[in-house]
Amino acid sequence: MLNVFTLSNGRLFQEEIEALEELSRFRPIWVDLEAPTPEEKRWIKQYYGLSIPEDATDDDIEESARFYEEDNGELHIRSDFLVVEPERPRQQRVAFILNMTNEQLPSCGVLFSIHDETVPAFRLLRMRARRMPGLLTDAKEVLLKLFDADAEYCADTLEDIYDALEIASKKVLDGNVGDEAAGEVLAAIARQEDLNGRIRRNMMDTRRAVSFLMRGRMLSAEQFEEARQILRDIDSLDSHTAFLFDKINFLMDATVGFININQNKIIKLFSVAAVALLPPTLVASLYGMNFRLMPELSWEYGYLWALLLMIASALLPMWYFRRRGWLK
Repeated sequence: MLNVFTLSNGRLFQEEIEALEELSRFRPIWVDLEAPTPEEKRWIKQYYGLSIPEDATDDDIEESARFYEEDNGELHIRSDFLVVEPERPRQQRVAFILNMTNEQLPSCGVLFSIHDETVPAFRLLRMRARRMPGLLTDAKEVLLKLFDADAEYCADTLEDIYDALEIASKKVLDGNVGDEAAGEVLAAIARQEDLNGRIRRNMMDTRRAVSFLMRGRMLSAEQFEEARQILRDIDSLDSHTAFLFDKINFLMDATVGFININQNKIIKLFSVAAVALLPPTLVASLYGMNFRLMPELSWEYGYLWALLLMIASALLPMWYFRRRGWLK
């Protein structure tokens, strides 16, 4: 899918391109390619003279090759954006190509973004730019606002993690956690821990991308200050992720502790039963020996006496355990 974004009266407008001829009708500041086809890549190369690398959205690209500048002035940035879905939260690799210095190229002043699937931060920026005239002024501003939207999206996700952990905390701190409930709590905590780790990694990647833009000295004074504000927001999010890691570890330890307590209760019952049944087993063993003169043969109440002795020897330890509170 190929979309171009133009500015009109300070507002951002989106147009979907379905043919090469349509590109000549617009003067965009942002060209977005979502899962581009080879034909759409060919259109970009024909009209803008821009060759999109084949490994633009590969995840296994070397870290040193993610931020660089070509000899013709093209700035290449590959950054990860958070995508939160209930089934599979993940990072989506996005490749940016920007040229603001070489005016001889038709791609000058246009931000190109290439990604394989929809990115929530992009949708958030589009909605905001339509409602707020003057939010975007040029391609560099679009790139900074995308990173800012990604940081805000991560902040919203952290709030959702707080809410999810609050629900888990109520279940754990209620004090009556069964094995089934403990399993559900552990699964919920594990999901939030994974999501929290992805947010921390995503923020680290965004910090690197914004720092690269600042070192390139291509930002205006106002944009440079905006980039510094994005870095400050990311630093504040880092402290929240660290706190959530501590909270997750606490809930994990508490839940595992309740599981151990439940297991100890079961083991305790088996231990009490084994001790209580030991005296009857001893009596039965004694009376089951092949005596030369068996008491049961010379005394008609011998078997009854053996049974009563076995019952008494079992009840006496149980009474003692109950008195000591070991059966609770």
